[in-house]
Amino acid sequence: MALSMRQTAAFKAQKATGVSRSRRTVTVRAALVQKAEYIWADGQEGMPNKGMIFNELRSKTKTFEADMGFDPAAYPDWSFDGSSTGQAAGNNSDCILRPVRVITDPIRGAPHVLVMCEVFSPDGTPHPTNTRAKLREVMTDKVKAEQPWFGLEQEYTMLAKTSGSVYGWPAGGYPAPQGPFYCGVGAESAFGRPLAEAHLEACMKAGLNISGINAEVMPGQWEYQIGPVGALELGDEVHLSRWLLHRLGEDFGIVPTFHPKPVKGDWNGTGAHTNYSTSAMRVPGGMKVIEAAIEKLSKTHAEHISQYGQGNEQRLTGRHETCDINTFKYGVADRGSSIRIPLPVMLKGYGYLEDRRPAANVDPYTVARLLIKTTLLN
Repeated sequence: MALSMRQTAAFKAQKATGVSRSRRTVTVRAALVQKAEYIWADGQEGMPNKGMIFNELRSKTKTFEADMGFDPAAYPDWSFDGSSTGQAAGNNSDCILRPVRVITDPIRGAPHVLVMCEVFSPDGTPHPTNTRAKLREVMTDKVKAEQPWFGLEQEYTMLAKTSGSVYGWPAGGYPAPQGPFYCGVGAESAFGRPLAEAHLEACMKAGLNISGINAEVMPGQWEYQIGPVGALELGDEVHLSRWLLHRLGEDFGIVPTFHPKPVKGDWNGTGAHTNYSTSAMRVPGGMKVIEAAIEKLSKTHAEHISQYGQGNEQRLTGRHETCDINTFKYGVADRGSSIRIPLPVMLKGYGYLEDRRPAANVDPYTVARLLIKTTLLN
């Protein structure tokens, strides 16, 4: 909110000269040409103090006198009031934003950009909510040599801003039972397509690796896919794509939520199925490596579940294409399993596995870190 030092100096110079015809030289600041939206996570997605509706992403705009390009190192650190985001106490509230990824801002257009940031404490150490830093720690040379790839299927539910009910549902009532809506087309089946399409277009313009979209099983529920990408890229792109979804929701009057079970009863929950592979899994004979990874995952089930999203117990019930939260099992083409091996993978004998346990509100950096830790470092 404060003026920059250059703005203050210019203001003082103008004040000193007044409106008289003075011969004093006043330095005129160059025109501002670029807006950079600094984006970060407050680490409270789905937490009780915020609830399931409010998302964890925060952002603010910084202006520049020149096009700073796409190198994160070209962008300066910035600060924010951590006491207003639940990330610091009021008597020492400044938290530091450090740019790590820069993409085109598809809403404002070029040369404006979106800047994904890590959060640091005043002493220069990663903030406790900085899960990207924890992922960086496990990205050893050994892990990088394995070339882990990820793809995240981000499901979400659209809510009407004014009522809080699922977008497109009849007021005070329910639509037809599940069945006609998955990948459906037509006004009677697809609720909220304009937002889903606008989000897809924005992600493509921004250069994100978005693989596609589809209407999901519950009406008003949609999915988009990010990947295949590397571990750090997964978290960056999922967060940036989530920010774009929420930002576009403002324009449509729709609140996207990642609540894992937004509607109780006989309705599907909302997940973030994560596809994972290493270089050894992606070549002939890779099925043995996939099965070995699944065996390791079976032994760390509780650790993964504890960090796979808030409220996930509401979703992982053993119904609606899920496995019970306290059970670990895998299978080929089995959407009621914890880990699914897609049928084409089994037929080829190599490829990837799908971890179906993460909730829609899971931290993407955490998913990548846990899969790497369990399968490559244990």
